[in-house]
Amino acid sequence: MTALTEPQAPAGAADRPGTGGRRLPLVLRNRAFGAVWLGQVLTQGAVRMFQVGVSWWLVAYAVQDAGGLASGLFMAVCTLPAVALAPLVARTVGRFAHRSVLRTAAAAAGAAAAGLALWAQGSGLPVAAVYGAALALATCQAFFDPCLTTSVPELVDDADIESATGFELSTQSLAGLGGALLGALAVDRAGVAGLAAGCAAAYLLAAVLVATARFRTAAAAHAAAAAGGGAGADGPAAVAGQRRTLRGILGELPYVRRILVCFTAANLFTAAVFVVIPLYTRSVLRGGGGTVALLESSLGTGALIGAFTGTRVPGRPAVAGAYCLGLMAVALALPGLAPLRPVFAGCLVVAGWCAGAVSVRFVALFQRLVPAADKPGFFAVMQAVLGASLPVASLVFGSAGDHLSPQTLCLVQGIGLLPAACALALLGRHHPEPAEAEAGARAAAGTHSEAEADAVGGAAARPAGGAR
Repeated sequence: MTALTEPQAPAGAADRPGTGGRRLPLVLRNRAFGAVWLGQVLTQGAVRMFQVGVSWWLVAYAVQDAGGLASGLFMAVCTLPAVALAPLVARTVGRFAHRSVLRTAAAAAGAAAAGLALWAQGSGLPVAAVYGAALALATCQAFFDPCLTTSVPELVDDADIESATGFELSTQSLAGLGGALLGALAVDRAGVAGLAAGCAAAYLLAAVLVATARFRTAAAAHAAAAAGGGAGADGPAAVAGQRRTLRGILGELPYVRRILVCFTAANLFTAAVFVVIPLYTRSVLRGGGGTVALLESSLGTGALIGAFTGTRVPGRPAVAGAYCLGLMAVALALPGLAPLRPVFAGCLVVAGWCAGAVSVRFVALFQRLVPAADKPGFFAVMQAVLGASLPVASLVFGSAGDHLSPQTLCLVQGIGLLPAACALALLGRHHPEPAEAEAGARAAAGTHSEAEADAVGGAAARPAGGAR
């Protein structure tokens, strides 16, 4: 990695929209952002493919008597680094050039996946080795994701932040969709060796793409945000030239802190879907890797649609989020009452849409509320706070899956989401959003149609490697 003061070329004229005619989607008119976005598609697609494939491998092939616990432990390992390394991630993202952090994380993940692929070519691959590779990939992703979110102002103009956020969040949906279609099928047909080799290729290509992108310096990005009137550049909570501690960031943003607490509680039940899907497939639907692919792709498709349509959900973010969580509770609980493949797939589409829509609303809100100097720390904190419940949820639901039916787990998921939905609704009613949020909402409404067209256009024009 190189220091944050590493000289980097500013976005050139080639990254600016052309004159006349219909505006191109953001990923096409801003080549630097397009390259980094495609790199994120590849990295998150690879890690999701690995998670889906190994979860199915554990349940269907590797562990016979305690598949639920093994799968839950695996998902806990995958989510632990984002929580445990949050302070280190924040310091790293704040100190080093963002392009260097992204490039190093992707290259290291590619090396880890390639090593596992070579090991798996022999016989008797131990489960512990797969867990170790999962830990390495998750560690690299824990640096990559918040760094990319923080670097958005260095890649796009302030007027394009809303659109860039939509593209960035759609990456998670594309990754879920790609991982769903490829993960379990790759294990059925090529084993862990083939799965790991595909992940290695995706990570290494992402590292190359990031290395070719041109980032503006942090100072230039802050100046551009200030010129564009962005709240993040000189908001009231900004501390000139200094970054607050992680505790100080959330302490100065009580509205944001309460939102994060609500979603952390909700994640205790929503995260369990990744453990429930393979168990439900094996025990209730009696299916194979193709069924897992169908269900995972249903969830990813719904999230992708939600990422592109989230700005259309009416109401303030807290109120809209409460309704979405309520709808998600119904969608996750219904398969417990109607154990049919079309019902489960349809409910996962709805649950995915709710997750995508909520994400796009709240991350765009946070981009405008959080001062630019605090963004490296904040997005690391956000990832850690939201991810703190994931290891617990994976272990609890995985262990319970060896004793309770998957249908019961579905009902528990739905019922458990209701308190979080109610808390978010009360927050929206009794705690009005800060003035900065209202200003951001008005600015977003002014560019709503343009950002929406960019997001939809980008989905139509995305490379074939992003989702199949």
